[in-house]
Amino acid sequence: MRRVRIIRNIGLGIKNLLLHKLRSFLTMLGVVFGVGSVVAMLAVGEGASAEALEQIRRLGSNNIIITTIRPVEEGVGASSPSFMSIYGLLYEDETRIRKSFSSVEHTVPVKLIRKESRLGDKRLELRVVGTVPDWFQLVRRPIVAGRVIREEDIEGRAGVVVLTEFGARRLLATEHTIGQLLRIGGEYFEVIGIVQSEEASAGGVQTPDEEVDAYAPLNVVRERFGDIYSRRTAGSRIRELVELHQLIVQVRSVEEVEAVAAGIDHMLERSRRRKDYQMSVPLALLRQAEATKRTFNIVLGSIAGISLLVGGIGIMNIMLASVTERTREIGIRRAIGAKRMQIVGQFLVETIVLSMIGGLIGVAVGILIPALITYFAGMHTIVSPQSIFLSVGISMAVGIVFGIYPAIRASNLDPIVALRHE
Repeated sequence: MRRVRIIRNIGLGIKNLLLHKLRSFLTMLGVVFGVGSVVAMLAVGEGASAEALEQIRRLGSNNIIITTIRPVEEGVGASSPSFMSIYGLLYEDETRIRKSFSSVEHTVPVKLIRKESRLGDKRLELRVVGTVPDWFQLVRRPIVAGRVIREEDIEGRAGVVVLTEFGARRLLATEHTIGQLLRIGGEYFEVIGIVQSEEASAGGVQTPDEEVDAYAPLNVVRERFGDIYSRRTAGSRIRELVELHQLIVQVRSVEEVEAVAAGIDHMLERSRRRKDYQMSVPLALLRQAEATKRTFNIVLGSIAGISLLVGGIGIMNIMLASVTERTREIGIRRAIGAKRMQIVGQFLVETIVLSMIGGLIGVAVGILIPALITYFAGMHTIVSPQSIFLSVGISMAVGIVFGIYPAIRASNLDPIVALRHE
């Protein structure tokens, strides 16, 4: 019986709304734009956050990245031709870390040197990355062609190089890729593989690789180019001795990452007079980014929720006007035995139907807007089921909250006064 009454009230509510189509449509627009903006803004925020989080995850949640930085020079001899700046990570730092922490699974030392490369009449400045085979396990990049560095290349001191896709296209266009002899600086290296290029930053942290990298065995890079780097600036010559520019440490489990990072930081601090390194822990960045994402979604949802509030006020306004218009109808229903709760139910059903239809149209608009943003602006967007359910739930709540007062006001009308109303 109750089900039949509810269905009848829904049908009656839809019929009453259709009597004033334009007014009902204009009232729904507030809810449509409110729900649409909630879904769209959350989709944009979710897409941006997910992209940043994915980039950080690709650095490895159980990795620690230690990078050499140039300390502030002390003294007055920095511009002297005989002055040599010595700083940065040492080969023995890598050995000490590997032996001191039982939870460290891999350590990847990295030496970085910028050199001009030549192949025929093509030239390109490459960042030579002297490293070990474990690099390609910790910094995973798809192999486009050939292979990566192996242990036999290290043991045999082979003059081989793996290029990024960007550098390979610039240097090896119209040429056979694998097996080509590439001159880097004054040395020749055989191209044995090509890996996919990666963006230079991820979620606010510098990634270990760049678009113009050339990976070669660490011992070969050290032998052929040495540890001393010199360059001329205006009126002076700068000479630097840096053994390692980067060190990637892989910890056995995520739970041990922060403790190991703190231990390494303490160890390195004790062995130097000045801090000449910086440490990046992707796990900490990941947690920070997830917290930022939650805050970002709350802010966006709150801003979009204001539109729903405006839409709810519009519904209340139109339902109060409807109560005034239908005063005589309410009087007749009360006179023939309708209870107050039945009058409340009738008007509540109308407001819920109004807000639900507006909510469903708003969801469609909210799904369409991110699709258009992705198509025209190239931004990554994600419409999550949670945002859709949240928006529809809020639209229903808006209908109930802003429909209660008009419904109660209608039920409280005196039947005799209502029957006399013209």
